[in-house]
Amino acid sequence: MLLKIGVDWLGFPFRLPVHKEDISEAAAAAIIASLEPPHAGVLITYLADPREILQLCQKLGTGKVQLHGEIALSQLHQLKEIAPQLFVIKSLIVKPGNFAHLRSQVKQFGSLVDAFITDTHDPRTGADGATGKTHDWSVSRRLVAISSRPIILAGGLNPANVRSAILQVRPAGVDVHTGVEDASGRKDARKAAAFVAEARAAFTLAGSSEWASR
Repeated sequence: MLLKIGVDWLGFPFRLPVHKEDISEAAAAAIIASLEPPHAGVLITYLADPREILQLCQKLGTGKVQLHGEIALSQLHQLKEIAPQLFVIKSLIVKPGNFAHLRSQVKQFGSLVDAFITDTHDPRTGADGATGKTHDWSVSRRLVAISSRPIILAGGLNPANVRSAILQVRPAGVDVHTGVEDASGRKDARKAAAFVAEARAAFTLAGSSEWASR
């Protein structure tokens, strides 16, 4: 359904400290194996141990990983050493007043990752990402301006706000999760189609190339 709608990459969250996993690792591996380029599956994980990350990528059959938890610079160096072909996306979790920290992360990790993704922290639940909440988009815009790597925008995006978000932030791509779900927590075809249409229209208006959407 999502591929027909026009989604490029599919994200599969595993080994999560807060949220419940949607499907089994075996089911995700079967889906990823069925994908044909340019479509791809992305492992989303809070793992930090390089060998555990690589082993899970290999189990799922994906060459793309989104690191959503804290990871040391030394661990990321090791991951690139043992898996130089791995496409690595590093999360940047936006909280009030932490721009200086995020700017430092962009500089520290820029040479070791292929892209960054900005997402939202929920102080009520402690969750980083999949919160359904937006953050201060001006922070993401400033990070886009200074980053040497593409930045994907996430956090509370939905069909009603994704156009405004893209035009303000000018990201390389957008990521959506809860914003296209129905009341049961499953992806809603109409919401997903509307999101993709709005996102593609906004990228055209912004003069930016589409890069990825989940």
